Amino acid sequence: MKHFILMADVISSGQKDQNQLMIDFKALIFSVNESYKDKIISPLTITLGDEFQGVLKDLKTSLEIILALEESIICKKFNFKLRYILNQGEIDTPINNETAYEMLGSGLTEARFKLNDLKTGKFRFEVLIDNKLQNDILNNAFKIFDEITKKWNVESDYEIVSNFIKFKDYKIVAETMKKTRSQIWKREKTLNMESYNAIKKIILLIIEK
Repeated sequence: MKHFILMADVISSGQKDQNQLMIDFKALIFSVNESYKDKIISPLTITLGDEFQGVLKDLKTSLEIILALEESIICKKFNFKLRYILNQGEIDTPINNETAYEMLGSGLTEARFKLNDLKTGKFRFEVLIDNKLQNDILNNAFKIFDEITKKWNVESDYEIVSNFIKFKDYKIVAETMKKTRSQIWKREKTLNMESYNAIKKIILLIIEK
């Protein structure tokens, strides 16, 4: 039986403050595991310090978790980005429901190989699932997602982006941040929030097909 295996690692982890990185990385993984515990088969587990792996219930859960991780990093102003592989593959040994350790199978081997391979490329996301149409759409959608989000800066953008994620309406964001509506409207355009919300919606709509 094939499972949805999610692996990710921290980009350029060696250039970060190691102690702070581990505190933030552990907090991120813990919060997502708690939020999605009913939809995770084997929880996201930090394996090599700056990497994690987990086995998820289905494609819907997998995509929701990737987006949740991305938005949690922004909302908590964590100073790192993740690189992801979502692979639909075989796990030959019994699933470990407590932690994503002590499991073997071609799906895990493929995911590990692809994650390492991704480190030499220019994209942060790769999806490898059996449905070819969904696979192609998701990989292209995540390229657009990455093009938008990679332009956001931790110090200058994450606070306002997190407010847009939470409140959507620029008028509410302006009130929350005690800025003029004009200022926030302009920032909404320069941050490309409309395109961000559109591509996020496309990614989640693919699940319905």
